[in-house]
Amino acid sequence: MIYDLRLDHLLHGVTFECPPQALEEKTVVVRCEMEGKCYSSEEIDRVFSSSVHRGRSLYYTEDDLLEEISPDIIFTQDVCEVCQINTVCTRTAVAKLSKTPETVILTPQSLQDVFDSVETIASALGYREAGVTYMKEIDKRLWSVVDSLRRGRVMPRRIMLMEWMEPIYNCGHWIPHQIGLAGGIDMLSNPSGDSIVTPWEKVLKYDPEVLVIAPCGFKVDRTLEEIHLLASRPGWESMKAVSSNEVYVVDYELFTQPSASTLVDGIELLAGIIHPDHMQVSDRLQRKFKNLEAIELNTG
Repeated sequence: MIYDLRLDHLLHGVTFECPPQALEEKTVVVRCEMEGKCYSSEEIDRVFSSSVHRGRSLYYTEDDLLEEISPDIIFTQDVCEVCQINTVCTRTAVAKLSKTPETVILTPQSLQDVFDSVETIASALGYREAGVTYMKEIDKRLWSVVDSLRRGRVMPRRIMLMEWMEPIYNCGHWIPHQIGLAGGIDMLSNPSGDSIVTPWEKVLKYDPEVLVIAPCGFKVDRTLEEIHLLASRPGWESMKAVSSNEVYVVDYELFTQPSASTLVDGIELLAGIIHPDHMQVSDRLQRKFKNLEAIELNTG
């Protein structure tokens, strides 16, 4: 978000999961014990679930680097302790610093909360007007999608967006709101709340018209390495989304990396795949997703 606001000249420390440009230009001060290791979806879920159960974080700070930066402000989050370092761990690191910075906690649950975070970040950095200007462009893009679908008098379509494949997780927090603005409805989702494990039998019974698979932290190619976990399940071939060739694999960053602009990218892409007669996926977003129709799946 700080890059989106064009305030990256104020940014000095980042986490290992920040976008590539930030990793190249800034000091990485947050690491993860699983960083650089290759685990399956099931193994990742098991390791992180175990750490949460034991009250032990897999994330840690590079204390010497953080001290060297000597930050005035630290942004942290309490949305998901699985995805990133949380406030408790951050405060432990801050307590070791010779200079105590201001800690700004971001805890968005809904799409509006993410948008409100823009003002929080911009104001904390002393550039409130940058946030106002940024949100004007965000609103313009959102209304463009909404107006296009309204002119087309579209009916909402039955969607499921999966945040994980093994085990299957539904989508939560702001993602159901993205789906709604894109002309869909996900009745298995948990709006403004955590995503939860969802039984395969429930997915089959729901039988979505469009299935979007976007595991948290996975790019398209990484997801395709394990798409057999779904395609080999009983009843897969009979699902409406599968038989009508409306199964899509999408980059996670359009949904579970909550920058206002990338979430609007996600809305634009969803509108294009849910209602292709009324919205087109831009050339810029074409590389962010794949339709499974043309992909040979190994379900053995």
